[in-house]
Amino acid sequence: VDVPFQEYVEHLLKPQDPARLGSDTLYFFGDNNFTEWGPLFQHYVPPPFRIPGTSPAYSFGIAGSGSGVPFHWHGPGFSEVIFGRKRWFLYPPDKTPHFHPNETTLAWLQHTYPTLPLAQRPLECTLRPGEVLYFPDRWWHATLNLDTSVFISTFLG
Repeated sequence: VDVPFQEYVEHLLKPQDPARLGSDTLYFFGDNNFTEWGPLFQHYVPPPFRIPGTSPAYSFGIAGSGSGVPFHWHGPGFSEVIFGRKRWFLYPPDKTPHFHPNETTLAWLQHTYPTLPLAQRPLECTLRPGEVLYFPDRWWHATLNLDTSVFISTFLG
């Protein structure tokens, strides 16, 4: 959804409705405009790790409490929390998580997670301001913003 940043903050930056579809989750994240956000990225010091022969891509995000992204996978990268707290759920590439792609992470946590046997639960952690998580190539992951959160993801490769 393309909206001015001020409108996003004033009208869309709010706690997630658990009944909302996962594909309908709105938060500011993605291919950020380096013209508009260039000054922010000039002050950002990314994690000091690289994959030879690749250039990192950065994404700046702001999200409301209870929002997040359902399980998905892509190439490797880092996620760093600047403000708030972000909970991560991870599975290795050979363990596909049980989820519905239109279910929010919050709904998955409330309905599916409690029914999972301990051996089928994901690896998980909560990132706080200044903490960084490395997510490996093709690892399944879902996120849940526990507070209004500000974060930067660095995609490697």
